[in-house]
Amino acid sequence: MTADIDSIIDDFAFLDDWEDRYRYVIDLGRDLPHFPESEKNDVNKVPGCVSQVWLTTSVGDGDDPEIEFAGDSDAHIVRGLVALMLALYSGRRASEIVTTDADAVLARLGLDEHLTPQRSNGLRSMVNRIRRDAQAALSESA
Repeated sequence: MTADIDSIIDDFAFLDDWEDRYRYVIDLGRDLPHFPESEKNDVNKVPGCVSQVWLTTSVGDGDDPEIEFAGDSDAHIVRGLVALMLALYSGRRASEIVTTDADAVLARLGLDEHLTPQRSNGLRSMVNRIRRDAQAALSESA
């Protein structure tokens, strides 16, 4: 079970040092559920990430389905960023996912100014993939 985004934001507020914050993000990645090797394939790979990132999407039923995401990366810090995105988006309704502003949450955490441009681009690629899958789920149910 991934942490929820509100508790992550609260925890971040207690960490003054960026070294501690990076360690916390890495720990979030360590707590991700096991991601099967069989799912680490080209279909699930997120393009635009320097590190390898894989995401799977499970869409529930209904006009505004709940969507569960799972993910993994081969890099520790990026695995933590995957955990952040899962905390932000997984288990929410498709309509909520397409309107959730990841940039605003990352700004609250201060991550927007502490990630390398490559990691920021990779994070943006993850968010775009998640939002695209949610939009597709809404379109299919319409």
